[in-house]
Amino acid sequence: MMIDQHSVQQRPVDETALAQLLRQGVPDILARLYAGRGVHDVGQLDDRLTGLVHWDRLLGIQQAASRLADVVMMQQRVTVIADYDADGATACAVAVRGLRLFGLQAEFLVPNRFVHGYGLTPEIVRLAAAGAPDLLLTVDNGIASVEGVAEAARLGMEVIVTDHHLPGEQLPACIIVNPNQPGCSFPSRHLAGVGVMFYVLLATRAELKSRGWFAAELPNLATLLDLVALGTVADVVRLDDNNRILVHQGLQRIRAGRACAGIRALFDIAGRPAGQASAADLGFSIGPRLNAAGRLDDMTLGIRCLLTDDGLEARVIAQQLQSLNEERRMIEDQMRSEVLSRLPEPGQLSGLSLVMSDSSWHAGVIGILASRLKDRFHRPTICFAPAGDEELRGSGRSVRTLHLRDALDRVASRHPGLLLRFGGHAAAAGVSIPAGRLDEFALAFEQAVRDMVTVEELQPQLYHDGELDGAALSPGLAADLASQVWGQGFPPPVFAGRFEVVSQRVLKDRHLKLVLALDGCRLDAILFNQADSLPDRMFALYQVDLNRYNERNSVQLRIEGWCAAADRNDPSFS
Repeated sequence: MMIDQHSVQQRPVDETALAQLLRQGVPDILARLYAGRGVHDVGQLDDRLTGLVHWDRLLGIQQAASRLADVVMMQQRVTVIADYDADGATACAVAVRGLRLFGLQAEFLVPNRFVHGYGLTPEIVRLAAAGAPDLLLTVDNGIASVEGVAEAARLGMEVIVTDHHLPGEQLPACIIVNPNQPGCSFPSRHLAGVGVMFYVLLATRAELKSRGWFAAELPNLATLLDLVALGTVADVVRLDDNNRILVHQGLQRIRAGRACAGIRALFDIAGRPAGQASAADLGFSIGPRLNAAGRLDDMTLGIRCLLTDDGLEARVIAQQLQSLNEERRMIEDQMRSEVLSRLPEPGQLSGLSLVMSDSSWHAGVIGILASRLKDRFHRPTICFAPAGDEELRGSGRSVRTLHLRDALDRVASRHPGLLLRFGGHAAAAGVSIPAGRLDEFALAFEQAVRDMVTVEELQPQLYHDGELDGAALSPGLAADLASQVWGQGFPPPVFAGRFEVVSQRVLKDRHLKLVLALDGCRLDAILFNQADSLPDRMFALYQVDLNRYNERNSVQLRIEGWCAAADRNDPSFS
């Protein structure tokens, strides 16, 4: 894409941290990247499992482990209540597979997005009660399910909530494991739902071991880390030190061919080489295919894919998920085209927020639409679709400077009864409102946003990690970068450079294949989703990719943004 020179600046680097990393032997380029991402000691880069924060720092986890150990030893009935996104699906698979390793066969139930809505609702509790479980175990949901937990108690079922969403004013009356609940001192508050469930299994294994349950060696919970990595990346949680360990270890299993049958099948159907798996693969290829089940159909299909050990069955389900994802893309393209025809250009948008709705929109795709609009207009965005005659159900995405759930909380406190339900995170949230009150909500949300951020704080800002000379752009650097875990909160490196465009040709009618010159070096590059020719000289923001072909490694630059070099006269570029 073309970039505005005034929106680009070099990422600030903590010079003290940089000096420390250099003293500890980290190479210069990598040291600068890490120091610009909050790393101040080489110990933070330790990706071994021994570097994980210990499970005993999670509030409520010992009670949860003790109760689950009782359930295992008494062979009681457990039903896992999942969520219908990739985090919920992987968390469910981790729970069921983990309990299976302990000797217990658990059932699972996942709400249908279009029928039941989100979380442990009283309706879902009554549905689960048909299987007569002794315990309901929520994964990636439940922290707001006050009524659902009360209904479970009325029906004689205990509940353990494992969740990571932000709590409301009232907590459900049950055992809760959530790093974001009041009083919890766990330092990695950015655990995904699947990460919380993995920690609960670690604690439960320790409890069962102390009771002498295991006759031989302990079950190896590391076999679940491929699922933990997928859910963590797909849920776009911050990749702090702890989450990076979980993702790194999961990627190592996938690359080594030790992933579960479902993940192997999803890599295969996506045309991605599992032996070179990256966090980007999980976030942009595997996660969307898994999410498609919950968006268009029923996430039961996705969970079955992650639970089967039969490679043929996994392949069949992965093909179904592929078809659903292709359908999702078509629906998304149609919705996006339609809504953009109703909106002005980004610079002409008058408000600080964006609230959109249409009676024809697909409720399973509005979250993706909100994300696309947020990216284009750089405004907190909520898109609504009908949920019956009496309700609109919305999905929102926000920019870095506005905490979306806090904004919704502000609306709820100022306008009692306007929000039927809401919950989520800083960057993403869900909300339901009465069908006839969309305009009222849009005005209330706009006012909440105006109270929390300024126009200046909503301006898009692009960061780069400095300029490299041609000699530095080597396969060795590309391999070093490819081996790291990058993602939300730990963004992949983007470098800046002035290039001569030696040649350019169009691929598949939509991408540009380039040869660029820098410091006497010629470099392959690609610019996706642009077929128009580039100028002879340009300034570009780019990522460094490693191309592996016929056992030969080479560098390819992926152009993220560009402008004509003649236009580069602003000191903020340096």
